[in-house]
Amino acid sequence: MKDENCIFCKLANGDIPTATVYEDEYLRAIMDAAPANKGHIIILPKSHAADICELNDEYVSRAFVLAKKLAVTLKKLTGCDGVNILQNNGEAAGQTVFHFHVHVIPRFKDDDCTIVWKPTSYEDGEASEVAKKIAELL
Repeated sequence: MKDENCIFCKLANGDIPTATVYEDEYLRAIMDAAPANKGHIIILPKSHAADICELNDEYVSRAFVLAKKLAVTLKKLTGCDGVNILQNNGEAAGQTVFHFHVHVIPRFKDDDCTIVWKPTSYEDGEASEVAKKIAELL
């Protein structure tokens, strides 16, 4: 279902013109209007979901299969050294538009695009305990 107030719904459904690289009945992939690097693509489902937790599994699967195909294509086209495939959920995770989307960003050895975090660590046995709790909830 489309949200009439969502800019990404409008982009995904063709209500606003875009530089579209792929479209099917579920998804539209477009060139990002404010790219991290040239070639930056965003994948948008045509159905509204704020984040991955709200999105139908079929859409999630299709989005990430498409992300892989776009990554391979970008490597061939641009000769990039790597590709980031990013998907943020919630404001605390850096999400700024609350419509599920996947970024596919070509990366070059000396580009100025940074995606970093400060590594932390677990106490002895803590990772196993967290893993056990996650597994139980699945």
